[in-house]
Amino acid sequence: MKCFSIKGLLAILIIAFALPFSSTAAERALKIGLGDPIDSDQGVLALRFKSIVEKTSNGRYKVDIFPAGQLGDEQKMVKDSRRGSIDGAVVAVNNITPFAKSVGVLTLPYLIQSFDDAVTITTGELGAKWRDILIKQAGVRVMGWSYSNFRVLTNSKKPVTKLSDLKGLKIRVPKNAIMIETWKALGAEPIPMAWPETFTALQQRVVDGQDNPHITNYTMKFYEVQTYTSEVHYLFSLQPLIFGEKFFRSLSPEDQAMFTRAGIEAQQANLLFSVTESNKAKQNMINKGVKAMDIVDEDKWSQIAMDKVWPKFYKDVGGKQAVDDVVKALGR
Repeated sequence: MKCFSIKGLLAILIIAFALPFSSTAAERALKIGLGDPIDSDQGVLALRFKSIVEKTSNGRYKVDIFPAGQLGDEQKMVKDSRRGSIDGAVVAVNNITPFAKSVGVLTLPYLIQSFDDAVTITTGELGAKWRDILIKQAGVRVMGWSYSNFRVLTNSKKPVTKLSDLKGLKIRVPKNAIMIETWKALGAEPIPMAWPETFTALQQRVVDGQDNPHITNYTMKFYEVQTYTSEVHYLFSLQPLIFGEKFFRSLSPEDQAMFTRAGIEAQQANLLFSVTESNKAKQNMINKGVKAMDIVDEDKWSQIAMDKVWPKFYKDVGGKQAVDDVVKALGR
């Protein structure tokens, strides 16, 4: 993994997004849904956004947050944000790609290899690119990103330290074609499943494992139903705060700027939280009895992913050149 500077990353965010703001809007209560619990990294992003908006607008906006899938699964929340039955949501980017396939670049295995990559790919010209695509294709606008770290593998069946250990392992995955094909290519048996069903499926051994960042695994209490955690780096979990574009365009220019700035500051807070809290969450899992291990041959995993998975999705994500452009922008 590459080295990085927290101050440097925050500076990138500030430069990439800084906007002045004020507020002039009628009183309104906003409804934001989360797939994860309120004490997750999704919650950090949403709570900071709430605090800034309510304070900056002098209470003329009230932000109500509904965590842990109270408003439905994440793909449903994307749909509901687009049509305006809720105002916004924090969702994993893989749950937005069904509505904007070219954003699936962000879920290609082993594309993002560090926090530096994650910030670079979501700010500046690349960040603007995904924002515009999601507005046009999905009808939602990204207000800020949650940097949730890499999706490590947990399971209750056996230790996983090398590629061959994946054989016969049933892994819950989101309903995302790239993630499904990735685990197939690596030799596991992926089982597509909605997020709210995951804990029960693990508990009842319908599936053996799942993959999510340490913070998510701890806040979801997966230590109650999982025995092992393996430090895989195949996918960096990006979880944007989205608002329906129709709602955003209904705001005055001053309030659009206020919401944009609130998203930037919430994104900065989330980045710092993720950098500092991920290892704590991993240690908490270990303290709860989960056995942690590293992958000894992950170079094989990444080569399989790039050779066998990437080509299958070039057409969906805008062509091989589009992927090559992102790789080049990441300095590789």
